[in-house]
Amino acid sequence: MIQSFRYCTQSLNPFTLLKCCLFCCFRMLTRTPSVVAQVFLLLSIILIIAIAVIQINQQKILSPGLKILCVSLNLKPVLCWYQTHQYPYGIVLDAGSSRTTVYVYEWPAEKENDTGVVSQTFKCDVKGPGISSYEHNTGALAKPLDECLNKVKERIPVHLHKSTSIYLGATAGMRLLRLQNETAANEVLASVQNYFRAQPFRFRGAHIITGPEEGVYGWITANYLMGNFLERNLWRTWVHPYRKETMGALDLGGASTQISFIPEDSQENFNNTIQVKLYGYDYNVYTHSFQCYGRDEAEKRLLALLLQKSSTSSSVNNPCYPRNYETALTMKYFCGSLCTQSLRPANYYPNQSVIFHGTGDPGLCQEMVSLLFNFTTCRNQEDCPFNGIHQPKVKGNFVAFSGFYYTINALNLSGHFSLADFNSSMWFFCSQSWAQLQFMLPKSEEIYTRSYCFSANFIYYLLVHGYNFDAGNWPQIHFQKEVGNSSIAWSLGYMLSLTNMIPAEGKLIQLPLKPSLFAGLLIFLTVLALLCLFFLVYLCIVSRNQKVISHVEYVFTPE
Repeated sequence: MIQSFRYCTQSLNPFTLLKCCLFCCFRMLTRTPSVVAQVFLLLSIILIIAIAVIQINQQKILSPGLKILCVSLNLKPVLCWYQTHQYPYGIVLDAGSSRTTVYVYEWPAEKENDTGVVSQTFKCDVKGPGISSYEHNTGALAKPLDECLNKVKERIPVHLHKSTSIYLGATAGMRLLRLQNETAANEVLASVQNYFRAQPFRFRGAHIITGPEEGVYGWITANYLMGNFLERNLWRTWVHPYRKETMGALDLGGASTQISFIPEDSQENFNNTIQVKLYGYDYNVYTHSFQCYGRDEAEKRLLALLLQKSSTSSSVNNPCYPRNYETALTMKYFCGSLCTQSLRPANYYPNQSVIFHGTGDPGLCQEMVSLLFNFTTCRNQEDCPFNGIHQPKVKGNFVAFSGFYYTINALNLSGHFSLADFNSSMWFFCSQSWAQLQFMLPKSEEIYTRSYCFSANFIYYLLVHGYNFDAGNWPQIHFQKEVGNSSIAWSLGYMLSLTNMIPAEGKLIQLPLKPSLFAGLLIFLTVLALLCLFFLVYLCIVSRNQKVISHVEYVFTPE
């Protein structure tokens, strides 16, 4: 540069002098922006690192405080809980019509709560029938419960036994018993309460839940486990998932079945709409429970119907039982229920045995199952599929669990599939002999294996002709047993509601900077750093080009 300056001062050409002056000024000016850009780049990087470190390390865990969940029926609040829960375990007994299942749920302490999702850590099926079957021998309830409760005691640390809440919810089996014999139902509940009061856990009561409650609890469980209510964002705070749709829930029990979903027009007034408020959001959930349309009670109605149509009361052909299968059942077994009361024969003798012969006839089985549904009361009304119950059009994805899943699994299907695949699998299964089914399902109990053909046909009529699913939206039904290690069942939604273990609305973690401010600063400083970097690169390129020009001018300078 010194040589170029000497050349400029010695030159008498005015154009050369002007060119040299401009070059020198440019070199001086470009040094100052370079320094400024480097300073801003360095400061931006330091600030980005500092803000990120502070945001992560200086966060505070907040106590969830009072959590509120209200369920309203027909927009009038009927179920509200205002409680807090501080203990890491909860126990729920699902006292169904056919059996009782014990669930143990666990959630991490607040300081370790990375997911906020309650996890199922243990499940135990109580041996024997459901508690409604002990109406004449309530003293025998304790023994089958002991085996599962002893295992639960081993799973939960002893010092937490007294602080662990235990709940029992009875469903359709006890609802039917209460309708048939309220005194017997009360005696069964009293026996259950006496048993659990003697246990080391904090017993919170035994209750018969209603059909709509069972439906909405199942809907809460399914969507809670699938993360459709809350999720953690980039800054580890709970937020409502953006544009995430909830799933409908289909539950098939032994004595009742439930359908729950948010219809297309959630404001439309249906008698079975329940308003659920979760995390500050309102959900208008359509739910209905069909009593006597559970798998077991529906099959009893089929057996009573077959007896009614048979020419003899001692031997009856059953097209839904597999070929070459034969069993003797007492009239009380299938005609003693409240659901089959209208189908009892005139010569009803409770202890009389009826022999049912399996014929394995898929077509006739389908025809007989269709008679279990009353499709005439609705008179072709679009929003009234069967039994005079008004239902909005099904919408979105559904998860089908409990009896739905077990039947589909027996047909060697899983997840979601086409209606044509279901029909072909059902037809194939129903055409098998008893020996072939025993080979196909070696671990299945006889009482279930013989009835899967009926169950499959019942599911077909319930979903297609009852709920109005068709070939187009059938693949939107996901037949699923659990999410992760947690079973999809109403019991989790029941416990979440009664303990309010759903994470509190708003933030569970207090951050030094608001998420919006933190994001804004990160974006601003990142853009600033990139601009400084691009500017420095530009200056380097210009400087390099100027050096080349200077060198060329020096070489060609006349002596």
